[in-house]
Formats: sequence, C-alpha cells, structure tokens
Amino acid sequence: MGKKAFEKIAAGLNEALAIAKGEVRPAKLFVPAAINVKAIRQKLDLSQEDFAAGFGFTIDQIKAWEQGRSRPLGGLRAYLMLIESDPEQVRGLLLTATKASTKKRAA
Repeated sequence: MGKKAFEKIAAGLNEALAIAKGEVRPAKLFVPAAINVKAIRQKLDLSQEDFAAGFGFTIDQIKAWEQGRSRPLGGLRAYLMLIESDPEQVRGLLLTATKASTKKRAA
C-alpha cells in the first residue's frame, strides 16, 4: 500500500472516531444500500396494505421490496429510515402536509 492510500485510510478512520465521539458531525448522511422493509413493517405490526396506505407507498412496491424483486432507491431509503426511527412523527407530518395540500386546492 502506498503512502498516499494509507494517509487517506488513516484520515477516514480518524474522522470516524471523531464522529463516534461526537466531536464532529458526519460530512454527509449515510443511507445504507439495503433496507429491510419487512422488518420495519413488522416492527410496526402493520400488514403490507396498512403500511403502504399509511406511508404513501403502493402495495406492489411493498411486495416487490419484501420479496427481493426490487429495492427502494435513493430518497425512499432515507424515508424508510425516518419511518423506522419515528413512525408517529412521520404520520403526523404526512397528516399536516395532506391538510395543507387540501386547503390549497380548495382555495
């Protein structure tokens, strides 16, 4: 391994330690490549239909993700992380956004 490669690895490790200690914030949000949608849904004790309806997905998306035929991409993975972290707050935000959208259309 060259000196330059070692220095980059060492810098990355030092940054990871500083983040873990709370000394610095991560440079960017880490969104894992794979999200276990079924585990999130089961943790919330929801059927596929209720999970889809409650969080704005289609039942076909949920089935495809859970059966491994496809996977959530990009922002959907971040959204699923939020659902897993605080489902009630996400529901509240969706309800607020829905009410605001309804008011705008009525005006």
